[in-house]
Amino acid sequence: MEYRNHQSTIRDRKSAFPSCYVGSAAMLIFPAIDLKNGRCVRLLRGAAASEKIYSDEPKAIAQAFAAAGAPWLHVVDLDAAFSGSGGNRRMIRKIIAAVDIPVQTGGGMRSLQDIAAMLDSGARRVVIGTAAVTNPELVEQALARFGAEAIAIGIDARDGRVATQGWTATSEIEAIPFAQRMHGLGVRWTIYTDIARDGALLGPNLTATAELARRSKLNVIASGGVARLDDLAALRDLEDDGVIGVIIGKALYEGKFTLAEALSTVAAV
Repeated sequence: MEYRNHQSTIRDRKSAFPSCYVGSAAMLIFPAIDLKNGRCVRLLRGAAASEKIYSDEPKAIAQAFAAAGAPWLHVVDLDAAFSGSGGNRRMIRKIIAAVDIPVQTGGGMRSLQDIAAMLDSGARRVVIGTAAVTNPELVEQALARFGAEAIAIGIDARDGRVATQGWTATSEIEAIPFAQRMHGLGVRWTIYTDIARDGALLGPNLTATAELARRSKLNVIASGGVARLDDLAALRDLEDDGVIGVIIGKALYEGKFTLAEALSTVAAV
């Protein structure tokens, strides 16, 4: 395999950025909206029994994030992630229609039809999780049909191994080799979550996130654990490793900091 030095890898990543943020060196912030039974909730480490309801009006939450300056939204159908069927697809379509910023969405994306339905509804990017593990051919088909900017792979790791089925099952597949295989298929984007940190406000796993980004050469959106503005500053410093964005959920809902403060923290310096 031809050797490519680190700086050329970073240039390649930046040249692949969508036009909605070309020219900006700021890390992308994705406020999270997790949907369960039509409501905006947060879970602790993905456990369904840990559900905490934050709003019965997810569309209003999305509009508030957009009005506060969010560059993207990250919307997850938890019911579909657990069951494989799209229990909140109608609500996701309402959210997409209600905001004028790009929406990245996932949960239960098991077929080309699922992916097409969300993209046709106006989603900018669809996240494939379980199906990327159980049916990697779907990833190839999705890339060929929709393009690499429309597809991301969700890599949710428990003790370094990839979890599936809404994190209820853990495979024997190690996260970094799996990310490398996805890159080999033509994937550009991944959302990497350390499950032990998700919803726990313990800070992100900086070491694992940076290592996965460096070794996979994927554009990584970090997820799980952000609790303080210092966490965002630390993630921002991983940009040269390939950490391009961050998903923030519980910290915003619990008022640990505001979206405006988060945006200021990751702004170009």
